[in-house]
Amino acid sequence: MPYRAIIFDLDGTLLNTLDDLADSTNRVLQSQGFPIHPVDAYRYFVGNGARKLIDRVLPEDQRSEDTIARCLDLFLKDYEQNWKVKTRPYPGIPELLDALQARGIRLAILSNKPHDFTVHCVASLLPDWRFDLVFGQREGIPPKPHPAAALEILEKLRVPQAECLYVGDTSTDMQTAVAASLYPTGVLWGFREREELVEHGARSLLKHPRDLMTLLE
Repeated sequence: MPYRAIIFDLDGTLLNTLDDLADSTNRVLQSQGFPIHPVDAYRYFVGNGARKLIDRVLPEDQRSEDTIARCLDLFLKDYEQNWKVKTRPYPGIPELLDALQARGIRLAILSNKPHDFTVHCVASLLPDWRFDLVFGQREGIPPKPHPAAALEILEKLRVPQAECLYVGDTSTDMQTAVAASLYPTGVLWGFREREELVEHGARSLLKHPRDLMTLLE
């Protein structure tokens, strides 16, 4: 059965956001007298929303609700000002989106970033492509890996589950795809390793964005 739609994760899949996320978070940690982390460590801190990121980077004995809330507020303010200092689409993503759009594939984005900020990121760095829906984390909707938002996208697109790929770079993404009965497609240029993607349900792995077009064949 041909695929008519693709739901993409954002960070680590379409956009390489790692350096800016790490830099903003480390500035907050340093300002509060906490240890900072190497950029590469953030591959495993991100992926489940901003609050979870702050929870993970704080020392274990400093994860009180007050401390998390204070650092989260500082992070959101810093990241809002500095989110695209280094963030760019991954190599090959513009060409992939061109090819998908030319083929008439319906495109959507589902991120665990806050919703308004997700929309802003896409409009700023991916302005040349039409995404039918762009969803970040919204109040009242459980974040990924809960399937609610993915299923909402399918309902609005009027595309059956069997005709939609879900493309992402983490276990959270693969779990989302499995829970929503979508085809779980893992990317190897993102934040996590092949083993994690396979363990959590990836049925195909992409080494380069152009490999997605081959999968669609």
